[in-house]
Amino acid sequence: MIWLLVIVGLVLLVGLMLVALYNRLVQRRNRVDNAWAQVEVQLKRRWDLIPNLVESVKGYAAHERGTFEAVTEARTAAQNAKTPADTAAAEGILGAALGRLFALAEAYPELQADENFRQLQTELAETENRVAVSRQVYNDSVLTYNNTVQTFPGLMIAGPFGFSIREFFEVEDDTQREAPKVDF
Repeated sequence: MIWLLVIVGLVLLVGLMLVALYNRLVQRRNRVDNAWAQVEVQLKRRWDLIPNLVESVKGYAAHERGTFEAVTEARTAAQNAKTPADTAAAEGILGAALGRLFALAEAYPELQADENFRQLQTELAETENRVAVSRQVYNDSVLTYNNTVQTFPGLMIAGPFGFSIREFFEVEDDTQREAPKVDF
C-alpha cells in the first residue's frame, strides 16, 4: 500500500512538473510574439514617416525620380516581409535607400532649412532608436525562449507539443548595422 502511494505521489509530482514546464514554454512563446508585435509597431511608424519624407524632398528635387522610386519599392518590400529574417533583409535595403535620400537632400540647402523636413528627420531618428530597442527586446525574448526549448527538460516537452525555435531579427551585413544618416 505504501509503494502504491509513493508511485502515485511520484506520478503526480512528475505531472505537475510537466504542466509547469509546458506553461513556462507557452509564456515564453507569448513573450516572443508580443516582442515581435512591438517591433512591427515601430517599423510601421517608420514606414508611415517615409512617404512624408519623400514628398518633402520631392518638392525640392523632383528630377531625382529614381531615388524616390527606390525608397518606395524598399518600403513596400519591407512591409510585405513575413519573417524576422526577411524583415531584417528588407529593412537593410530600406535603410540604404533612405541613406541615398538623405544624401540627395544634402545637396539642397533650402530643403535642409525646411522646418517640416527637419521635423521628419528628427522623428525618423527617434523611430530608428525605438526600432533598435524593440529589436533588442525581441532578440532577448527569442534567446530565452530558444534556450528553454533546446535545453533539458524543455527539450522533452517542446518537440511533442509543437514548440520550435524562433529566428532572431538579425542584421545581415555590416552596412545594415548603421542607421540611416540624419544630418541637420
